[in-house]
Amino acid sequence: MVLTGAKLLVLGIFLVSYVFIILLYKHKLIVVAAAIAALLVLRILSPLEALRAVSWNVVLLYFGMLLVSEVFLYSKMPDYLATLFTSRAKGTAAATTILCLFTGLLSIALENVAVVLLVAPVAMSIARRSNINPVPLFIGMAISSNLQGAATLIGDPPSMLLAGYARLSFNDFFIYSGRPGIFFAVQVAALLSALVLLFFFRKDDRRMPSLDRHAYGSIVPTLLIGLLVVSLVLASSLKHNLEILAGLLCCLFGLVSFFWYLGHSRNRDLKPFLKALDWQTGLFLIGIFVLVQSLSAVGLLEDIAAWMQQIAGGRPLVVFLLVVGVSVALSAFIDNVPYLMAMLPVVGLLAQRTAVEPYALYIGLLLGASVGGNVTPIGASANIVAMGILKKHGYESRFFQFVRMGLPFTLVAVLSSSLFVWFLFGR
Repeated sequence: MVLTGAKLLVLGIFLVSYVFIILLYKHKLIVVAAAIAALLVLRILSPLEALRAVSWNVVLLYFGMLLVSEVFLYSKMPDYLATLFTSRAKGTAAATTILCLFTGLLSIALENVAVVLLVAPVAMSIARRSNINPVPLFIGMAISSNLQGAATLIGDPPSMLLAGYARLSFNDFFIYSGRPGIFFAVQVAALLSALVLLFFFRKDDRRMPSLDRHAYGSIVPTLLIGLLVVSLVLASSLKHNLEILAGLLCCLFGLVSFFWYLGHSRNRDLKPFLKALDWQTGLFLIGIFVLVQSLSAVGLLEDIAAWMQQIAGGRPLVVFLLVVGVSVALSAFIDNVPYLMAMLPVVGLLAQRTAVEPYALYIGLLLGASVGGNVTPIGASANIVAMGILKKHGYESRFFQFVRMGLPFTLVAVLSSSLFVWFLFGR
């Protein structure tokens, strides 16, 4: 790998930005904006190249799902379902495992942090009424949420990024080339890793207390999500599918959901609703597109792909395991969005230069980046939020207490899903 002056300059900007994103996570948008300004001033990219670097389909997907998710949470349907499912269990070990699985299922279509915040009151109620430590339960909910976020195109920003780059449709997450896709790989991982959670929960199993039923406000947001999914399925089946059709559909349903909220709530003060939406991450995504394009513009991504190919010796299985392993290790400590954006072109080049099916490598990258964040309490936003809720209620979670649950969960989830993917697509 020969580093020219331009490559060193861009690599320096990227690495410095990455460090400051980690250190100043709350101000990550300012960090990325400063990096883009430097790239434009130094003429590494032109303003037009920066605009072309953005996948507007992904951006529309994200902002549309923000509105759909928030209105669905407003309907209180998730609260109702969480209480309904857990109240049927006889012991707390079974109930808490069910609650983690339910949290994961919600994350298939909703933002992970919002899901954890939503299910937290039910989880705390179970813990207090049965006199069990809520720390393992909150860790279980966070890591289950992160896992299932990778299952569908609308589950999490990394999934949206992958779909945008690899041009995968909504249906491709379920069936690809006539074979079960990433959705089923994640479900296999979820079922097996649930056994890990049950093992930890059974250490403090108690009789399940009675829970107060939460009434839901309206079924309309639930029906809107169902219609959105059907629309995405039908759109994926079109022969001449617009590149931004999925994003436009999500925005359309987001606007419909928002106008329904305005009519149903009759709330003239929209500040609390708009404040609850994570606008910053959407803008952050736009910035990351531009930042990663600078790496491509000077040829750094090609150099990284060649280096990884050399390490793997061109052996398909080693290439696959290298992509998964590196993704898990790095995503345990760093934000998976910029990492995934940087690695998608690298994986695309690796797929061209080796005999590995591109879909297998893309799934391996997504699984590693999404599930790797489950190893530590700082690996994903949902983890940080879950630990913050515990601290607010007077419970402390130590770093290695999280790792003790997160690491075996991650190993089981990654190994099982990777074997599933390799058996179907890698050989």
